[in-house]
Amino acid sequence: MTSLEIVKIAAKAADSKKGHEIRVIKIRDISVLADYFMFVSGDSNTQTRAIAEEVEFKLSEAGEEPHHIEGRQSGWICLDYGSVVVHVFHKEQRQYFQLERLWEDGEEIDISTLLEN
Repeated sequence: MTSLEIVKIAAKAADSKKGHEIRVIKIRDISVLADYFMFVSGDSNTQTRAIAEEVEFKLSEAGEEPHHIEGRQSGWICLDYGSVVVHVFHKEQRQYFQLERLWEDGEEIDISTLLEN
C-alpha cells in the first residue's frame, strides 16, 4: 500500500469520528522521517482516543499495522506507520505545541481530495 493510500484511509477514519482541522502535509522532499504527516484535533480526550482507534482499526482492516503508538492516555496520540505519521491532538494541546509550524516548508495536501470516495 502506498503512503498516499494510507493517509487517505487515515483521513477518512478521522473525519468519520468528527475530527477537526484535518491537515496533511507531504514532507517526503524535506525530511527522511516520513512521506506524510497528518494532524487532526478532537474536543476531548475521549474523542481523541476514538479518532486514533478508528484510524488504527481502518488501517488494520486494510492490512497496515502501526510500527509504534505513543500517548494513548494523553492529549496527543501519535500513530507511526513508517511512511505516514498521524498526530491526533486534543485541540488545546495542538494549539500549544503548534507542530505544523515546523513543517511549513512541506506541501499541504487538499484534504477534500482525500475524503472523496
